[in-house]
Amino acid sequence: MYLTPLGLYLGFNAPTSKIEELKGVRGVALPVEICRVKMRIGDVELEPRVAWALIEEAPPLLGRLDIFDRFNITFKEREGKIVFEPI
Repeated sequence: MYLTPLGLYLGFNAPTSKIEELKGVRGVALPVEICRVKMRIGDVELEPRVAWALIEEAPPLLGRLDIFDRFNITFKEREGKIVFEPI
């Protein structure tokens, strides 16, 4: 299994035997490992679950699990900004 540079940069170790598959809109299975990652959004520190994609072709995405219930999120497309307001 290929170890993506982004995952290694974030401090993830080699995948364990807990590899799962997620399917997106197209229904294509993507091998991932679910990890917890310490992060900060503004002044809010949290440790959400993160699906580490084990193939390079998968773009990094911020999902809604453990994030969207903690913030009001505004997408300002014209300005190229995403605003996270703690709830």
